[in-house]
Amino acid sequence: MITGELLTEYGAQKITLEKNEQLFSEGDTARYYYQVALGSIKVINYGDDGKEFVQGIFKNGQSLGEPPLFGGFTYPATAIALEKTEAYKLEFKKLLNLLKENFEVHLEITRTLSKRLNYKSLILKEISSYAPEHRIMALFQHLQSEDEKDSTGHYEIKFTRQQIASLTGLRVETVMRAIKALEAQGKVEINNRRVYLLESK
Repeated sequence: MITGELLTEYGAQKITLEKNEQLFSEGDTARYYYQVALGSIKVINYGDDGKEFVQGIFKNGQSLGEPPLFGGFTYPATAIALEKTEAYKLEFKKLLNLLKENFEVHLEITRTLSKRLNYKSLILKEISSYAPEHRIMALFQHLQSEDEKDSTGHYEIKFTRQQIASLTGLRVETVMRAIKALEAQGKVEINNRRVYLLESK
Protein backbone atom coordinates (compact mmCIF):
# COMPACT_ATOMS: atom_id res chain seq x y z
CA MET A 1 0.00 0.00 0.00
CA ILE A 2 1.22 3.47 -0.92
CA THR A 3 -0.04 6.26 1.31
CA GLY A 4 -2.52 8.69 -0.21
CA GLU A 5 -0.19 11.55 0.71
CA LEU A 6 2.71 10.04 -1.25
CA LEU A 7 0.53 9.26 -4.26
CA THR A 8 -0.80 12.82 -4.27
CA GLU A 9 2.74 14.19 -3.95
CA TYR A 10 3.67 12.39 -7.17
CA GLY A 11 0.62 13.63 -9.06
CA ALA A 12 -2.10 11.03 -8.44
CA GLN A 13 -5.71 12.04 -9.00
CA LYS A 14 -8.58 10.75 -6.90
CA ILE A 15 -11.46 9.45 -9.02
CA THR A 16 -14.96 8.30 -8.04
CA LEU A 17 -16.72 5.26 -9.47
CA GLU A 18 -20.42 4.60 -9.04
CA LYS A 19 -21.63 1.08 -8.27
CA ASN A 20 -21.19 -1.21 -11.34
CA GLU A 21 -19.06 1.38 -13.15
CA GLN A 22 -15.98 -0.03 -14.90
CA LEU A 23 -12.47 1.11 -13.98
CA PHE A 24 -10.91 -0.73 -16.93
CA SER A 25 -12.02 -3.41 -19.38
CA GLU A 26 -10.48 -6.63 -20.62
CA GLY A 27 -8.29 -5.79 -23.62
CA ASP A 28 -7.61 -2.17 -22.60
CA THR A 29 -4.02 -0.91 -22.58
CA ALA A 30 -2.69 -0.40 -19.05
CA ARG A 31 -1.48 3.17 -18.51
CA TYR A 32 -2.21 3.92 -14.85
CA TYR A 33 -1.57 2.63 -11.34
CA TYR A 34 -4.83 2.26 -9.40
CA GLN A 35 -5.29 2.00 -5.64
CA VAL A 36 -8.60 1.84 -3.78
CA ALA A 37 -9.03 4.67 -1.29
CA LEU A 38 -12.55 3.82 -0.13
CA GLY A 39 -14.94 1.12 -1.34
CA SER A 40 -14.32 -2.08 -3.28
CA ILE A 41 -13.64 -3.24 -6.84
CA LYS A 42 -13.93 -6.73 -8.33
CA VAL A 43 -11.76 -7.97 -11.20
CA ILE A 44 -13.62 -10.49 -13.36
CA ASN A 45 -13.69 -12.56 -16.52
CA TYR A 46 -16.76 -13.87 -18.32
CA GLY A 47 -17.00 -17.40 -19.66
CA ASP A 48 -18.51 -18.29 -23.04
CA ASP A 49 -21.77 -19.02 -21.21
CA GLY A 50 -21.73 -15.55 -19.64
CA LYS A 51 -20.81 -16.91 -16.21
CA GLU A 52 -18.76 -14.51 -14.15
CA PHE A 53 -15.47 -15.66 -12.62
CA VAL A 54 -13.99 -13.32 -10.00
CA GLN A 55 -10.20 -13.04 -10.14
CA GLY A 56 -10.07 -10.89 -7.02
CA ILE A 57 -11.80 -8.29 -4.89
CA PHE A 58 -9.81 -5.23 -3.87
CA LYS A 59 -10.69 -2.98 -0.94
CA ASN A 60 -9.40 0.04 0.97
CA GLY A 61 -5.67 0.55 0.48
CA GLN A 62 -5.25 -2.27 -2.05
CA SER A 63 -3.88 -1.73 -5.55
CA LEU A 64 -4.96 -3.58 -8.68
CA GLY A 65 -3.98 -4.08 -12.30
CA GLU A 66 -0.20 -3.84 -11.83
CA PRO A 67 0.93 -6.89 -13.90
CA PRO A 68 -0.27 -5.44 -17.27
CA LEU A 69 1.16 -2.06 -16.27
CA PHE A 70 4.65 -3.40 -15.57
CA GLY A 71 4.50 -6.16 -18.19
CA GLY A 72 3.33 -4.01 -21.08
CA PHE A 73 0.33 -6.16 -22.02
CA THR A 74 -3.41 -5.45 -22.09
CA TYR A 75 -5.71 -6.12 -19.16
CA PRO A 76 -6.74 -9.80 -19.07
CA ALA A 77 -9.87 -8.99 -17.05
CA THR A 78 -12.39 -6.24 -16.29
CA ALA A 79 -12.53 -4.16 -13.09
CA ILE A 80 -15.95 -3.08 -11.80
CA ALA A 81 -16.90 -1.14 -8.67
CA LEU A 82 -18.96 -3.20 -6.22
CA GLU A 83 -20.18 -0.01 -4.54
CA LYS A 84 -19.52 3.71 -4.76
CA THR A 85 -15.73 3.75 -4.69
CA GLU A 86 -12.92 6.29 -4.56
CA ALA A 87 -9.56 5.35 -6.06
CA TYR A 88 -6.19 6.91 -6.76
CA LYS A 89 -5.06 7.05 -10.40
CA LEU A 90 -1.38 7.67 -11.15
CA GLU A 91 0.34 7.78 -14.55
CA PHE A 92 2.85 4.99 -15.06
CA LYS A 93 5.82 7.32 -15.62
CA LYS A 94 5.05 9.11 -12.37
CA LEU A 95 4.72 5.77 -10.57
CA LEU A 96 8.19 4.79 -11.81
CA ASN A 97 9.61 8.01 -10.39
CA LEU A 98 7.89 7.29 -7.08
CA LEU A 99 9.36 3.79 -6.96
CA LYS A 100 12.86 4.95 -7.93
CA GLU A 101 12.85 7.48 -5.10
CA ASN A 102 11.14 5.28 -2.48
CA PHE A 103 12.78 1.86 -2.35
CA GLU A 104 10.68 0.63 0.58
CA VAL A 105 7.52 1.21 -1.48
CA HIS A 106 9.07 -0.62 -4.43
CA LEU A 107 9.83 -3.57 -2.15
CA GLU A 108 6.30 -3.59 -0.72
CA ILE A 109 4.74 -3.71 -4.20
CA THR A 110 7.06 -6.58 -5.10
CA ARG A 111 5.93 -8.46 -1.97
CA THR A 112 2.28 -7.80 -2.79
CA LEU A 113 2.62 -9.08 -6.36
CA SER A 114 4.47 -12.19 -5.11
CA LYS A 115 1.65 -12.94 -2.66
CA ARG A 116 -0.94 -12.59 -5.43
CA LEU A 117 1.01 -14.92 -7.69
CA ASN A 118 1.14 -17.46 -4.86
CA TYR A 119 -2.62 -17.06 -4.33
CA LYS A 120 -3.32 -17.63 -8.05
CA SER A 121 -1.24 -20.82 -7.97
CA LEU A 122 -3.03 -21.98 -4.83
CA ILE A 123 -6.51 -21.39 -6.24
CA LEU A 124 -5.70 -23.10 -9.55
CA LYS A 125 -4.49 -26.12 -7.61
CA GLU A 126 -7.59 -26.12 -5.39
CA ILE A 127 -10.01 -25.83 -8.31
CA SER A 128 -8.39 -28.66 -10.24
CA SER A 129 -7.74 -31.04 -7.35
CA TYR A 130 -9.90 -30.64 -4.29
CA ALA A 131 -13.45 -30.95 -2.95
CA PRO A 132 -15.56 -27.80 -2.39
CA GLU A 133 -14.94 -27.69 1.38
CA HIS A 134 -11.19 -27.77 0.82
CA ARG A 135 -11.35 -25.02 -1.83
CA ILE A 136 -13.41 -22.76 0.40
CA MET A 137 -11.15 -23.27 3.42
CA ALA A 138 -8.11 -22.44 1.29
CA LEU A 139 -9.80 -19.20 0.21
CA PHE A 140 -10.83 -18.31 3.78
CA GLN A 141 -7.34 -18.93 5.11
CA HIS A 142 -5.84 -16.77 2.38
CA LEU A 143 -8.25 -13.94 3.17
CA GLN A 144 -7.39 -14.21 6.86
CA SER A 145 -3.67 -14.03 6.09
CA GLU A 146 -4.31 -10.73 4.29
CA ASP A 147 -6.35 -9.25 7.15
CA GLU A 148 -6.76 -9.39 10.92
CA LYS A 149 -8.81 -11.47 13.36
CA ASP A 150 -11.34 -9.80 15.62
CA SER A 151 -10.96 -9.66 19.39
CA THR A 152 -12.43 -13.18 19.79
CA GLY A 153 -9.76 -14.70 17.56
CA HIS A 154 -12.35 -15.35 14.82
CA TYR A 155 -12.17 -13.93 11.31
CA GLU A 156 -15.26 -12.64 9.52
CA ILE A 157 -15.59 -13.57 5.85
CA LYS A 158 -16.82 -10.34 4.32
CA PHE A 159 -17.76 -11.81 0.94
CA THR A 160 -21.20 -12.91 -0.18
CA ARG A 161 -21.97 -16.53 -1.08
CA GLN A 162 -22.04 -15.44 -4.73
CA GLN A 163 -18.61 -13.85 -4.47
CA ILE A 164 -17.19 -16.95 -2.75
CA ALA A 165 -18.64 -19.06 -5.55
CA SER A 166 -17.09 -16.83 -8.22
CA LEU A 167 -13.70 -16.89 -6.50
CA THR A 168 -13.64 -20.68 -6.20
CA GLY A 169 -15.35 -21.73 -9.43
CA LEU A 170 -18.29 -23.28 -7.57
CA ARG A 171 -22.06 -22.87 -7.75
CA VAL A 172 -23.73 -20.81 -5.03
CA GLU A 173 -25.74 -23.86 -3.90
CA THR A 174 -22.51 -25.85 -3.57
CA VAL A 175 -20.92 -23.06 -1.53
CA MET A 176 -23.88 -22.99 0.86
CA ARG A 177 -23.74 -26.76 1.38
CA ALA A 178 -19.99 -26.71 1.83
CA ILE A 179 -20.13 -23.92 4.43
CA LYS A 180 -22.77 -25.88 6.34
CA ALA A 181 -20.47 -28.92 6.25
CA LEU A 182 -17.55 -26.82 7.50
CA GLU A 183 -19.74 -25.53 10.33
CA ALA A 184 -20.56 -29.12 11.32
CA GLN A 185 -16.82 -29.85 11.34
CA GLY A 186 -16.22 -26.92 13.69
CA LYS A 187 -14.11 -24.99 11.18
CA VAL A 188 -16.47 -22.06 10.66
CA GLU A 189 -19.35 -20.47 12.53
CA ILE A 190 -22.50 -18.98 11.02
CA ASN A 191 -24.05 -16.16 13.04
CA ASN A 192 -26.79 -13.86 11.70
CA ARG A 193 -25.98 -15.06 8.17
CA ARG A 194 -22.35 -14.01 8.61
CA VAL A 195 -19.58 -16.60 8.27
CA TYR A 196 -16.61 -16.63 10.65
CA LEU A 197 -13.45 -18.68 10.28
CA LEU A 198 -12.74 -20.19 13.67
CA GLU A 199 -9.31 -20.10 15.22
CA SER A 200 -7.37 -23.33 14.59
CA LYS A 201 -6.75 -25.40 17.67
